[in-house]
Amino acid sequence: MLSLVALAALGGCFAQLTQARCWSGPWAQAGMLLGAWLWAVALWAWRRWRSGGAQALAVLCMVVGTALLAWGQTEVRAIARLQAVLQPELEGQELLLVGKVVDMPQVTADGVQFVFEVEQAQDLAAPSAVVQVPQRLWLTWRRGWQEDALLAGPPEALQAGERWQLPVRLKRPHGVMNPGGFDAELWLFERQLGAVGAVRAPSALPARLLATASLWDAPIEQARQALRDRVLLAVPDAQAAAVLAALSVGDQAAIEGPQWEVFRRTGIAHLISISGLHITLFAWMASRAVGWGWRRSARLCLWWPAPLAARWGGVLLAVGYALLAGWGVPAQRTVGMLALGAGLKSLGVNWPGWLLALWVAVGVVMCDPWALLAPGFWLSFGAVCLLMLSSPEPPPLAEAEASPEPPLGWAQRLRRSMAQAWHTQWVASLGLAPLSLILFNQVSLVGFVANLFAVPWVTLVVTPLALLGMLWSGFWCLAAWAVAPLLWALGHLAQWGGAGWVAADAPWWAVGLGLIGALGVVWPGHWPRRVLAGLLMLPLLMPPLNKPEPGQFELLALDVGQGSAVLVRTAHHALLHDTGPKFARDADAGQRIVLPLLRAQGIRQLDELILSHRDTDHVGGADAVLEGLPVLQMRSSLEPSHGLRRKAARHLPCEAGQHWLWDGVRFEVLHPQPGPPAPLARPNTVSCVLKVTDAQGRSALLTGDIEAEQEALLLAHSAHLLPAEVLVVPHHGSQTSSTAAFLQAVRPRVAIIQVAYRSRFGHPHPAVLARYAQAGIPVVRSDHCGAWVWGAEGGACTRVVRQRYWHWQAQP
Repeated sequence: MLSLVALAALGGCFAQLTQARCWSGPWAQAGMLLGAWLWAVALWAWRRWRSGGAQALAVLCMVVGTALLAWGQTEVRAIARLQAVLQPELEGQELLLVGKVVDMPQVTADGVQFVFEVEQAQDLAAPSAVVQVPQRLWLTWRRGWQEDALLAGPPEALQAGERWQLPVRLKRPHGVMNPGGFDAELWLFERQLGAVGAVRAPSALPARLLATASLWDAPIEQARQALRDRVLLAVPDAQAAAVLAALSVGDQAAIEGPQWEVFRRTGIAHLISISGLHITLFAWMASRAVGWGWRRSARLCLWWPAPLAARWGGVLLAVGYALLAGWGVPAQRTVGMLALGAGLKSLGVNWPGWLLALWVAVGVVMCDPWALLAPGFWLSFGAVCLLMLSSPEPPPLAEAEASPEPPLGWAQRLRRSMAQAWHTQWVASLGLAPLSLILFNQVSLVGFVANLFAVPWVTLVVTPLALLGMLWSGFWCLAAWAVAPLLWALGHLAQWGGAGWVAADAPWWAVGLGLIGALGVVWPGHWPRRVLAGLLMLPLLMPPLNKPEPGQFELLALDVGQGSAVLVRTAHHALLHDTGPKFARDADAGQRIVLPLLRAQGIRQLDELILSHRDTDHVGGADAVLEGLPVLQMRSSLEPSHGLRRKAARHLPCEAGQHWLWDGVRFEVLHPQPGPPAPLARPNTVSCVLKVTDAQGRSALLTGDIEAEQEALLLAHSAHLLPAEVLVVPHHGSQTSSTAAFLQAVRPRVAIIQVAYRSRFGHPHPAVLARYAQAGIPVVRSDHCGAWVWGAEGGACTRVVRQRYWHWQAQP
């Protein structure tokens, strides 16, 4: 019964998370009241009648009532968070905020990001007016990357707990939305961040520190930041310092993207954070220390037995360490299991391990229902459950006490420890492989080997030294020396061509078979059955791909913010037109958006990469794409000295008249005209324009950033080739393009504008939108639609397909 009630609680929360929209508050309250009434009925029936039928009815009422209570409380909390989102009329306004930095600021290559808790807000356009903004905001303070940023960055290092006056511009939570991509809006919603914004350049009321942090202002975050800063200052090697900061205080943001890619390819990313294994080790060490100290005092032992003091002392210190580590889902799971296990043992109750994990999962989800959608939740609880299932049941307590095991020598203990480590590694490597493929579309093929030496080295050497460094910074230098050979070995493993296996998104039946196969592989029993169970995981490794039929193509206009990236697929080929923008010095669309999407689509190589022109909003992600997967040929209008041309295996200049045929689909380059560009020509003037036409006459026109002059040239040289069903709007809807004559020549059925939400360039221009409306051409905007997919069955917006209540929605 306990397990059914727990599953009902998880199911009720999960059902609420699948909703496209929230119900009204009265409906949520009614659901909770009904759930409470069903529980009352269940308890009454259970106590009044002992018959099997009455008890079955009571259990049914408990299960349904629990599900309704879980659904209702999640619904009420979701409605409250939605009501706390920034009002649309305040977007883009110049505001002056007074408040506190309430978490450890995240330092990036271009500035700093932090959570700001607002105490007071006013509109600078009407200083006497006090405005209402969400209490918690996610702010960015950049150093010169964007034109509206404070060029010098923060005047001093931000500290958690400080009180500031900040001039900002805010907008509602909004992120890019692509098939299988990261859901930034869920990330903001889960953390109760009602708006995002940027600290503005100096004005009449510049940013100003009002008060330094006191001891009681965000004490945990102050301690985390102090320790992180001490690590980064004590260790000269930047890579080792970042790893130690992640292991000491959970600051994974200090690790740069290329290093994370090494950890992912080698399958040890779970170690480079404060995982459950590290907290368990800390709890064991703390328990031993508390027990040793407690036994030194007879008075303390008389007051409370030393074993109990050691057990609960370890739990309490583990709670403190988990809070210092950022209180992530793995930390919550570990602390919950330690605390619940200790409580049950103190009461003399013996729960099986799987039931313990199940009820801890309920506790985590009741505190944060949206944790159910976090990969860390499934990986953390999945690993624990698989290890429990793979181990034979321990003997009953009475039997174990009647025939205790004889004491083991050091060699036998070492042999047993090595056997347990081997068992843990193969269970985690094989059992979690399906989850890794489902959640990340990739699995490490060298992860088993990497973890064999990385787990004991990180757990028994690096992590203890990192923890001891909190007492004396010299231990961090020793830990850095221990990290160096680990990074060297992992770097060589990651360079192996077959280090990782990338798989496309799998259908639901392949996901189900893969999970069943994982359970069958780790379940104790004969090896032939395990091998057969492993075969069930093959559809996840090589899922069937939804490819266009010969003679047809599929177009996917990615949502990359202020930039362009369009994927065109035929039956056996793939072409990428532009790679999106560079977001910051250490982040770009190629790394964050394009490569994950290509992997999710099952694309292992690009037959053609077209870079329309050299503006960074079109080629900012090209480096990552060229390094991330094979590109057979690149075609561009880049100048010969451009660095990207040297990275391509084969390069062709983009010139009108070029054409080729793939799988019955014709590709034609319409612009620029052959020959060198005019002296001092702007990049937009040589944008590579591509037309794609299939055997059924469906066609699309990809235009880059051409402007009115280039549109006139196209009308003069290629007017008969311009008509197309789909037009990727020139220059993101800038006022300098989309002339009436050009639209009349193309006559598209739909126009796609790839543009950032509340673009700082004012794209798309209202006059251009009016022009499309006057011509009767429907417009699809990536900031409203997300990625737009167009195939033989028509077009679809990712925001519509993946719609959830926490996602941004256009205001009526």
